[in-house]
Amino acid sequence: QVQLVESGGGLVQAGGSLRLSCAASGRTFSSYAMGWFRQAPGKEREFVADISWSGGSTYYAASVKGRFTISRDNAKTTVYLQMNSLKPEDTAVYYCAVRRPRTVVGGSWREYDYWGQGTQVTVSS
Repeated sequence: QVQLVESGGGLVQAGGSLRLSCAASGRTFSSYAMGWFRQAPGKEREFVADISWSGGSTYYAASVKGRFTISRDNAKTTVYLQMNSLKPEDTAVYYCAVRRPRTVVGGSWREYDYWGQGTQVTVSS
């Protein structure tokens, strides 16, 4: 099965940038679409972005579109989330996950498997 490890989180001031990485161990990484979710204290897990297996299609939540960019490097079996113009509202634990094959992006966590452990992003005002 696929193992996922997120990294790159930390403390940043509002307006700053961070790049999150999600490293996958499986050799079949390139066959899977991937997504990023986040969860703030006391809130439900929220969809952030998704990228197809080829990297040719991306989808973003309205709250991050224009500020965040999802990308992947299949040779390195890694998915990235570049976060610019960060806001305090972006503070959350960020998770990457594998989207099940032949699913349509709908922003639901139920479409994803093989979750990573998460990385904390804190944006100060």
